[in-house]
Amino acid sequence: MRKLVKNEDAFTGLEAAIVLIAFIVVAAVFSYVMLGAGFFATGEAQRTVHTGVGQATSNLEVAGPAIVKAGMSGSAAIVEEIAFFLQLAAGGAPVDMEKVTFTVSTASEMKIYEYGSVTDNWYVNGVEDTSLNDMLDKFESVKITINSGLPSIGPNARFTVEVKPDIGAALPINRIAPADLQADHYYEVY
Repeated sequence: MRKLVKNEDAFTGLEAAIVLIAFIVVAAVFSYVMLGAGFFATGEAQRTVHTGVGQATSNLEVAGPAIVKAGMSGSAAIVEEIAFFLQLAAGGAPVDMEKVTFTVSTASEMKIYEYGSVTDNWYVNGVEDTSLNDMLDKFESVKITINSGLPSIGPNARFTVEVKPDIGAALPINRIAPADLQADHYYEVY
């Protein structure tokens, strides 16, 4: 009769293969988790950058010159009305004008105006349109006229009109009043 001898060589190879497969599975799970975290972080960074760019850039721009109307305050000539056109900047998102505020400031005084306290005239492709809503869209422009309670702006005085939309950066409009103001005359200021 033959004697059976135990040969465990094949069994050791099988154990090594199982351990190797376990390492490969753990490495695959670990890499999946790391890739998922990386994709999530990249997506969040991209969203943050887009939000930052949207808030840092202004969606509005001035279309043409600002126009002031001179008036009298006692015996001194002052600016009694400021008017300018606004339109969307290239690639800008529509702006809800009801949420826009206007700040008029000089070296010594500052006043804030809500959209409802200014006069507005709407234009589409250069033609006046009174049927529009208060959303400034592509191909539209709005003429803003501030004519009540302006700070005292005399001849050669610097003044700033700051247009502040609810989303995006404020648009400063820095101008200098004309050197010679005559009552009831209009002047373009740059």
